[in-house]
Amino acid sequence: MRRPRGFTLIEVLVALAVVAIALAAGARAAGALTDNAERLQQVTLAQWCADNQLVNLRLARTLPGIGDVDFNCEQLGRSFAGKLVTRPTPNPNMRRIDAVVSDEAGRPLLTLSTVMGRP
Repeated sequence: MRRPRGFTLIEVLVALAVVAIALAAGARAAGALTDNAERLQQVTLAQWCADNQLVNLRLARTLPGIGDVDFNCEQLGRSFAGKLVTRPTPNPNMRRIDAVVSDEAGRPLLTLSTVMGRP
């Protein structure tokens, strides 16, 4: 008596189900990597904007006044809105400055802080 060789329909369906689950997991992981790369690019561009604003303050060689100042920045064709928040410190010759950069929708992307002293 000979048994036929090959796979049964159940075995083929189980194999197809395993492959489908593996492909779905791979597609989800690829989507997460794409989202992470986009987020990293946005945060990097926002950091460039914040760095530029803080360097401009240092190059002005004056102690900024206390208060908030809005700014706009464009990097690689993307627009970012930002705010320089200047606050006093216990030492009257120094100021704490926070550069807060947001995306087009107004969601904060990055806050970069520094302390500046009187030149």
